[in-house]
Amino acid sequence: MLVTGGAGFLGSHLCERLVREGNDVICADNLFVGRKDHIRHLLGNPYFEFIRHDITAPLYVEVDQIYNLACPASPVHYQYNPIKTAKTSVLGAMNMLGLAKRVHARILQASTSEVYGDPQIHPQEESYRGCVNPIGVRSCYDEGKRMAESLMFDYRRSHGVEIKVIRIFNTYGPRMNPDDGRVVSNFIVQALKNENITIYGDGTQTRSFCYVDDLIEGMVRMMNSRADFTGPCNIGNPGEFTILELARKVVELTGSRSRLVYKPLPPDDPAQRQPVIRLAKEELGWEPSVGLTEGLEKTIAYFRGIIQEG
Repeated sequence: MLVTGGAGFLGSHLCERLVREGNDVICADNLFVGRKDHIRHLLGNPYFEFIRHDITAPLYVEVDQIYNLACPASPVHYQYNPIKTAKTSVLGAMNMLGLAKRVHARILQASTSEVYGDPQIHPQEESYRGCVNPIGVRSCYDEGKRMAESLMFDYRRSHGVEIKVIRIFNTYGPRMNPDDGRVVSNFIVQALKNENITIYGDGTQTRSFCYVDDLIEGMVRMMNSRADFTGPCNIGNPGEFTILELARKVVELTGSRSRLVYKPLPPDDPAQRQPVIRLAKEELGWEPSVGLTEGLEKTIAYFRGIIQEG
Protein backbone atom coordinates (compact mmCIF):
# COMPACT_ATOMS: atom_id res chain seq x y z
CA MET A 1 0.00 0.00 0.00
CA LEU A 2 1.17 3.52 -0.80
CA VAL A 3 0.29 6.42 1.51
CA THR A 4 1.19 9.83 0.09
CA GLY A 5 1.57 12.46 2.79
CA GLY A 6 2.28 9.52 5.07
CA ALA A 7 4.44 11.48 7.53
CA GLY A 8 1.70 14.03 8.14
CA PHE A 9 -0.91 14.17 10.89
CA LEU A 10 -3.47 11.86 9.28
CA GLY A 11 -0.98 9.96 7.14
CA SER A 12 1.16 8.82 10.06
CA HIS A 13 -1.88 7.47 11.91
CA LEU A 14 -2.98 5.66 8.74
CA CYS A 15 0.49 4.15 8.18
CA GLU A 16 0.54 2.97 11.78
CA ARG A 17 -2.87 1.33 11.39
CA LEU A 18 -1.99 -0.37 8.10
CA VAL A 19 1.36 -1.69 9.37
CA ARG A 20 -0.28 -2.97 12.55
CA GLU A 21 -2.66 -5.00 10.39
CA GLY A 22 0.28 -6.66 8.60
CA ASN A 23 0.28 -4.71 5.35
CA ASP A 24 3.41 -3.71 3.43
CA VAL A 25 3.30 0.10 3.48
CA ILE A 26 5.25 2.63 1.43
CA CYS A 27 5.08 6.13 2.94
CA ALA A 28 5.85 8.96 0.49
CA ASP A 29 6.24 12.49 1.84
CA ASN A 30 8.30 15.56 0.91
CA LEU A 31 8.30 16.65 4.60
CA PHE A 32 6.98 20.15 3.90
CA VAL A 33 4.35 19.62 6.59
CA GLY A 34 5.00 16.00 7.53
CA ARG A 35 7.64 15.11 10.10
CA LYS A 36 9.94 12.14 10.41
CA ASP A 37 9.22 12.11 14.14
CA HIS A 38 5.65 11.05 13.31
CA ILE A 39 6.87 7.83 11.69
CA ARG A 40 10.19 7.28 13.47
CA HIS A 41 8.76 4.37 15.46
CA LEU A 42 7.85 2.63 12.19
CA LEU A 43 11.21 2.98 10.41
CA GLY A 44 12.64 -0.28 11.77
CA ASN A 45 9.54 -2.28 10.89
CA PRO A 46 10.07 -4.66 7.97
CA TYR A 47 6.57 -3.88 6.69
CA PHE A 48 7.29 -0.13 6.42
CA GLU A 49 9.30 1.90 3.92
CA PHE A 50 9.76 5.67 3.76
CA ILE A 51 10.47 7.56 0.52
CA ARG A 52 11.12 11.29 0.51
CA HIS A 53 9.17 12.31 -2.58
CA ASP A 54 7.04 15.16 -3.89
CA ILE A 55 4.00 13.82 -5.77
CA THR A 56 4.06 16.69 -8.25
CA ALA A 57 6.65 14.38 -9.87
CA PRO A 58 5.72 10.83 -10.96
CA LEU A 59 6.43 7.93 -8.60
CA TYR A 60 7.11 4.42 -9.90
CA VAL A 61 6.27 1.70 -7.38
CA GLU A 62 4.28 -1.54 -7.41
CA VAL A 63 1.27 -1.31 -5.11
CA ASP A 64 -2.30 -2.60 -4.79
CA GLN A 65 -3.83 0.39 -3.01
CA ILE A 66 -3.01 4.11 -2.98
CA TYR A 67 -4.15 6.47 -0.24
CA ASN A 68 -3.61 9.97 -1.66
CA LEU A 69 -3.35 12.25 1.36
CA ALA A 70 -0.53 14.55 0.23
CA CYS A 71 -1.41 18.25 0.51
CA PRO A 72 -1.05 20.84 3.27
CA ALA A 73 -4.47 21.15 4.91
CA SER A 74 -4.24 24.17 7.21
CA PRO A 75 -4.58 27.74 5.87
CA VAL A 76 -1.19 28.74 7.34
CA HIS A 77 0.55 26.08 5.29
CA TYR A 78 -1.46 25.98 2.08
CA GLN A 79 -1.43 29.77 1.72
CA TYR A 80 2.36 29.88 2.25
CA ASN A 81 2.81 28.78 -1.37
CA PRO A 82 -0.64 28.71 -3.00
CA ILE A 83 0.65 27.77 -6.45
CA LYS A 84 2.50 24.74 -5.05
CA THR A 85 -0.65 23.81 -3.09
CA ALA A 86 -2.69 23.79 -6.31
CA LYS A 87 0.01 21.76 -8.07
CA THR A 88 0.05 19.21 -5.24
CA SER A 89 -3.71 18.70 -5.49
CA VAL A 90 -3.95 18.66 -9.29
CA LEU A 91 -0.61 17.34 -10.62
CA GLY A 92 -0.32 15.07 -7.59
CA ALA A 93 -3.73 13.55 -8.27
CA MET A 94 -2.82 13.08 -11.95
CA ASN A 95 0.45 11.35 -11.07
CA MET A 96 -1.17 9.05 -8.54
CA LEU A 97 -4.01 8.25 -10.92
CA GLY A 98 -1.44 7.50 -13.62
CA LEU A 99 0.26 5.12 -11.20
CA ALA A 100 -3.07 3.50 -10.31
CA LYS A 101 -3.85 3.04 -14.00
CA ARG A 102 -0.43 1.47 -14.76
CA VAL A 103 -0.40 -1.02 -11.88
CA HIS A 104 -4.19 -1.57 -11.64
CA ALA A 105 -4.34 -0.25 -8.07
CA ARG A 106 -7.37 1.06 -6.23
CA ILE A 107 -6.93 4.72 -5.22
CA LEU A 108 -8.56 6.71 -2.42
CA GLN A 109 -8.56 10.50 -2.65
CA ALA A 110 -8.58 12.39 0.64
CA SER A 111 -10.82 15.31 -0.32
CA THR A 112 -12.24 17.85 2.08
CA SER A 113 -15.35 19.54 3.38
CA GLU A 114 -13.82 22.72 1.92
CA VAL A 115 -15.27 21.68 -1.45
CA TYR A 116 -18.59 22.92 0.00
CA GLY A 117 -17.10 26.40 0.52
CA ASP A 118 -19.24 28.73 2.64
CA PRO A 119 -22.33 26.52 2.39
CA GLN A 120 -25.80 27.83 1.65
CA ILE A 121 -27.41 24.64 2.94
CA HIS A 122 -26.92 23.14 6.39
CA PRO A 123 -25.90 20.47 7.23
CA GLN A 124 -23.94 19.42 4.14
CA GLU A 125 -24.58 16.21 2.25
CA GLU A 126 -22.63 14.84 -0.69
CA SER A 127 -25.15 15.95 -3.32
CA TYR A 128 -24.56 19.62 -2.43
CA ARG A 129 -22.29 21.25 -5.02
CA GLY A 130 -20.91 23.95 -2.77
CA CYS A 131 -20.42 27.69 -2.71
CA VAL A 132 -16.71 28.29 -3.28
CA ASN A 133 -14.94 31.54 -4.13
CA PRO A 134 -12.71 30.50 -7.07
CA ILE A 135 -10.38 33.52 -6.76
CA GLY A 136 -10.07 33.91 -2.97
CA VAL A 137 -7.09 33.27 -0.71
CA ARG A 138 -8.40 29.78 0.11
CA SER A 139 -9.14 28.79 -3.50
CA CYS A 140 -5.74 27.16 -4.06
CA TYR A 141 -6.84 24.48 -1.61
CA ASP A 142 -10.61 24.46 -2.16
CA GLU A 143 -10.49 24.44 -5.95
CA GLY A 144 -7.44 22.18 -6.00
CA LYS A 145 -9.38 19.54 -4.09
CA ARG A 146 -12.44 20.01 -6.29
CA MET A 147 -10.28 19.48 -9.37
CA ALA A 148 -8.71 16.38 -7.81
CA GLU A 149 -12.21 14.93 -7.36
CA SER A 150 -12.99 15.73 -10.99
CA LEU A 151 -9.83 13.94 -12.13
CA MET A 152 -10.72 10.88 -10.06
CA PHE A 153 -14.06 10.48 -11.80
CA ASP A 154 -12.64 11.25 -15.26
CA TYR A 155 -10.01 8.51 -14.83
CA ARG A 156 -12.75 6.12 -13.74
CA ARG A 157 -14.94 6.96 -16.73
CA SER A 158 -12.07 7.03 -19.25
CA HIS A 159 -9.78 4.29 -17.98
CA GLY A 160 -11.78 2.19 -15.52
CA VAL A 161 -9.55 3.10 -12.54
CA GLU A 162 -11.05 1.97 -9.23
CA ILE A 163 -11.53 5.15 -7.18
CA LYS A 164 -12.76 6.11 -3.74
CA VAL A 165 -13.37 9.71 -2.67
CA ILE A 166 -13.92 10.84 0.92
CA ARG A 167 -14.62 14.37 2.09
CA ILE A 168 -12.91 14.89 5.43
CA PHE A 169 -14.41 17.29 7.96
CA ASN A 170 -12.40 18.92 10.78
CA THR A 171 -10.22 16.24 12.35
CA TYR A 172 -8.01 16.58 15.41
CA GLY A 173 -5.81 14.49 17.67
CA PRO A 174 -2.20 13.69 18.57
CA ARG A 175 0.48 14.64 15.99
CA MET A 176 -1.23 17.82 14.86
CA ASN A 177 1.45 20.43 14.30
CA PRO A 178 1.38 22.99 17.14
CA ASP A 179 1.84 25.86 14.68
CA ASP A 180 -0.54 24.74 11.94
CA GLY A 181 -3.10 27.45 12.67
CA ARG A 182 -6.04 25.05 13.07
CA VAL A 183 -8.53 25.93 15.72
CA VAL A 184 -8.11 22.89 18.01
CA SER A 185 -4.31 23.01 18.10
CA ASN A 186 -4.35 26.82 18.41
CA PHE A 187 -6.69 26.77 21.39
CA ILE A 188 -4.92 23.92 23.19
CA VAL A 189 -1.43 25.40 22.80
CA GLN A 190 -2.59 28.85 23.88
CA ALA A 191 -4.47 27.41 26.86
CA LEU A 192 -1.55 25.27 28.04
CA LYS A 193 0.71 28.32 27.90
CA ASN A 194 -1.94 30.48 29.64
CA GLU A 195 -1.85 32.84 26.66
CA ASN A 196 -4.85 34.71 25.27
CA ILE A 197 -7.06 32.41 23.19
CA THR A 198 -7.64 34.00 19.80
CA ILE A 199 -11.17 33.80 18.42
CA TYR A 200 -11.71 35.08 14.90
CA GLY A 201 -15.06 36.76 14.40
CA ASP A 202 -17.64 36.60 17.19
CA GLY A 203 -17.16 32.86 17.79
CA THR A 204 -20.66 31.88 16.65
CA GLN A 205 -19.40 30.09 13.52
CA THR A 206 -19.76 26.33 13.91
CA ARG A 207 -17.56 23.33 13.22
CA SER A 208 -17.84 19.56 13.65
CA PHE A 209 -14.80 17.90 15.19
CA CYS A 210 -13.85 14.28 14.43
CA TYR A 211 -11.19 12.47 16.45
CA VAL A 212 -8.38 11.04 14.32
CA ASP A 213 -8.97 7.37 15.21
CA ASP A 214 -12.56 7.61 14.00
CA LEU A 215 -11.45 9.26 10.77
CA ILE A 216 -8.85 6.58 10.02
CA GLU A 217 -11.42 3.85 10.64
CA GLY A 218 -13.76 5.48 8.11
CA MET A 219 -10.96 5.90 5.59
CA VAL A 220 -9.91 2.23 5.76
CA ARG A 221 -13.52 1.07 5.49
CA MET A 222 -14.01 3.29 2.45
CA MET A 223 -10.92 1.88 0.71
CA ASN A 224 -12.18 -1.65 1.23
CA SER A 225 -15.84 -1.03 0.39
CA ARG A 226 -17.59 -2.60 -2.61
CA ALA A 227 -15.99 -1.69 -5.95
CA ASP A 228 -18.96 0.22 -7.35
CA PHE A 229 -19.24 2.53 -4.34
CA THR A 230 -17.00 5.44 -5.32
CA GLY A 231 -18.29 8.23 -3.10
CA PRO A 232 -17.85 11.09 -2.57
CA CYS A 233 -18.58 10.15 1.02
CA ASN A 234 -18.53 12.51 4.00
CA ILE A 235 -16.34 11.33 6.88
CA GLY A 236 -16.71 13.50 9.97
CA ASN A 237 -18.44 13.86 13.29
CA PRO A 238 -21.92 15.42 12.96
CA GLY A 239 -21.73 16.90 16.47
CA GLU A 240 -21.82 20.67 15.91
CA PHE A 241 -20.16 23.21 18.20
CA THR A 242 -19.55 26.92 18.02
CA ILE A 243 -15.95 28.10 18.14
CA LEU A 244 -16.79 29.82 21.43
CA GLU A 245 -18.03 26.53 22.91
CA LEU A 246 -14.80 24.83 21.83
CA ALA A 247 -12.66 27.56 23.41
CA ARG A 248 -14.49 27.32 26.73
CA LYS A 249 -14.25 23.52 26.69
CA VAL A 250 -10.48 23.68 26.13
CA VAL A 251 -10.03 26.21 28.95
CA GLU A 252 -12.06 23.98 31.26
CA LEU A 253 -10.15 20.78 30.41
CA THR A 254 -6.71 22.39 30.68
CA GLY A 255 -7.48 24.40 33.82
CA SER A 256 -6.05 27.39 31.97
CA ARG A 257 -5.99 31.02 33.07
CA SER A 258 -6.30 32.16 29.45
CA ARG A 259 -8.62 34.97 28.44
CA LEU A 260 -10.64 34.97 25.22
CA VAL A 261 -9.73 37.74 22.76
CA TYR A 262 -11.46 38.50 19.47
CA LYS A 263 -9.95 39.35 16.08
CA PRO A 264 -11.45 39.97 12.62
CA LEU A 265 -12.65 36.95 10.67
CA PRO A 266 -10.29 35.87 7.82
CA PRO A 267 -11.59 36.09 4.22
CA ASP A 268 -13.89 33.29 3.00
CA ASP A 269 -14.03 31.63 6.42
CA PRO A 270 -17.15 29.41 6.32
CA ALA A 271 -19.90 30.16 8.82
CA GLN A 272 -21.06 26.57 9.28
CA ARG A 273 -19.68 23.06 8.92
CA GLN A 274 -21.62 19.91 9.74
CA PRO A 275 -21.58 16.66 7.77
CA VAL A 276 -24.52 14.47 6.90
CA ILE A 277 -23.06 10.97 7.36
CA ARG A 278 -26.04 8.88 6.24
CA LEU A 279 -24.04 7.48 3.31
CA ALA A 280 -21.13 6.44 5.54
CA LYS A 281 -23.54 4.70 7.92
CA GLU A 282 -25.36 2.86 5.14
CA GLU A 283 -22.39 1.89 2.95
CA LEU A 284 -19.55 1.54 5.45
CA GLY A 285 -21.35 0.80 8.70
CA TRP A 286 -19.32 3.72 10.06
CA GLU A 287 -20.04 6.47 12.53
CA PRO A 288 -17.74 8.22 15.01
CA SER A 289 -17.45 6.81 18.53
CA VAL A 290 -15.16 9.33 20.29
CA GLY A 291 -16.93 12.32 21.83
CA LEU A 292 -15.42 15.81 21.92
CA THR A 293 -14.46 15.75 25.60
CA GLU A 294 -12.70 12.37 25.35
CA GLY A 295 -10.90 13.36 22.16
CA LEU A 296 -9.80 16.72 23.54
CA GLU A 297 -8.43 15.08 26.70
CA LYS A 298 -6.21 12.78 24.57
CA THR A 299 -5.10 15.66 22.37
CA ILE A 300 -4.36 17.92 25.33
CA ALA A 301 -2.20 15.19 26.89
CA TYR A 302 -0.20 15.00 23.65
CA PHE A 303 0.37 18.75 23.43
CA ARG A 304 1.18 18.97 27.13
CA GLY A 305 4.00 16.48 26.53
CA ILE A 306 5.33 18.48 23.56
CA ILE A 307 5.31 21.75 25.49
CA GLN A 308 7.06 20.19 28.49
CA GLU A 309 9.73 18.69 26.22
CA GLY A 310 10.22 22.05 24.48
